[in-house]
Parts: sequence; C-alpha cells; structure tokens
Amino acid sequence: MHTPVVACIGLGGNLGDAAAAVASAARSLDGLPHTRLLQVSRLYRTPAWGVTAQPDFINAVAAVETSLAPRALLDGLLALERDHGRTRAADGSDRWGPRTLDLDILLYGDAVVDAPGLTIPHPRLSQRAFALLPLLEILPGARIPGVGDARAALAALETTAIEALG
Repeated sequence: MHTPVVACIGLGGNLGDAAAAVASAARSLDGLPHTRLLQVSRLYRTPAWGVTAQPDFINAVAAVETSLAPRALLDGLLALERDHGRTRAADGSDRWGPRTLDLDILLYGDAVVDAPGLTIPHPRLSQRAFALLPLLEILPGARIPGVGDARAALAALETTAIEALG
C-alpha cells in the first residue's frame, strides 16, 4: 500500500448515453479499494480528437485520494471500463476510436511513471484542452510534472469548440 496521494482521472465517452456513463464511472471511482472520490468536474462536450469522424465526446475529470499504487489504480480503472461495456482491441488499433468509456490517469500526485502500458503524467495531457479544462476546474493550481503549470499549457490551446454542460 502506498501513502495516499491525490490522483486525477480523465473520464470520457462518445457511444450510447455518454453523459450517464461518465457520471456513473465517476461515482464508481469511490468504490475502488483504498480510494475515495474527492471531486468531479462538470461534464464537457468536446469534438472528437485523433480520429475526428465520430460523435462528440463527453469528458470530465475526477480527483480521488488513493493509496493504490499507480498500476493497481490503472487495473481498477480498466475494470470499470469493462463494467461499462468497453472492450479494448489487444493490438491498440481502437485507441482513437469511439468508446463507451475511457478512463485515464492524468496525474498521480507529483509522480512520474514510465512503465510498459502506464505513463504518468498522461503523455498528451498538456496538448488536450478537453482534459485540462475540467482538471483546472477542480484543481486550479494543477502542475504537470515535467511540463509545469497546467493553466499555461491550456492557454496555448484552442478551447472554443469545448462546451461546458451545466
């Protein structure tokens, strides 16, 4: 068991009732072992990124306090994805495609992890307004290890196509 840290989880989906799936998954984070949900951002509607010929995404960020190690937290998130109907292609060919639910560890305290299948902070966090907007909503002073101030990263990105829902 690790010393408790605050981890930030990116939530997203664009198939079925994506808003309900993201909200349900956020609540489910509180059920992970040794993990307590602290806060969840509003939902955001975001144009698809990567492969753009697909429905808009619903995105949010949740902050949790966890004493799970990063790999154990990732395993819990992957199980929640499966519980919400997500299947991942073994070869990763569906990485940018539509999905019922996508859960990513964006930050794990100030840790930097570079292991097979697990990179923290999320390697493209500083390039993704759809993750930075909700992250900064719940953690206004967020810093991205190895990058710096998350607000400065967001200032360099286009955000006009992202719509807060509520």
